[in-house]
Amino acid sequence: MRVSTSHLQQLAIFTTVLTGGGIGTMYYLLQKRFAQSDYHSLPLQRLEACPVAMESLGAPPLKVHNIHLTDQSNRVDQHTAQIKIPVSGSNTGGYLYTSSVRDPDTNRWSLKQAVLKLRKGRIIDLLSPPPPAAAQTPATVHAKELDEGHWH
Repeated sequence: MRVSTSHLQQLAIFTTVLTGGGIGTMYYLLQKRFAQSDYHSLPLQRLEACPVAMESLGAPPLKVHNIHLTDQSNRVDQHTAQIKIPVSGSNTGGYLYTSSVRDPDTNRWSLKQAVLKLRKGRIIDLLSPPPPAAAQTPATVHAKELDEGHWH
């Protein structure tokens, strides 16, 4: 039984489209699952609550990009989650490095680390964020300089 070349071409195109659609659907569902998880939303809530980090990014609006699924920094199992979330604002972007653990009794995730690393090199620990610049009066800036050994 002979099969024409045009039938083989149609079969190849159909198989390619079907495979591509399946991979695209799987990618979308994995990204959606990440975005709906507590280990993804908890650090983003911390980021949005930190005026210094939001101002550094130039947010709002804050853009949360898809996680790079092949990045070795992203590891999730039943008890721990370590993910690297790409974020950006109008000024710059960076990565939100997070680490969370799940309590086996309550089945709830708790945030252990949330660090924003900006493209410009600045690092902001969201679990112990720096005070906003407006909250630093000249007296507190002077006191901080004295503590750091800067004399006038």
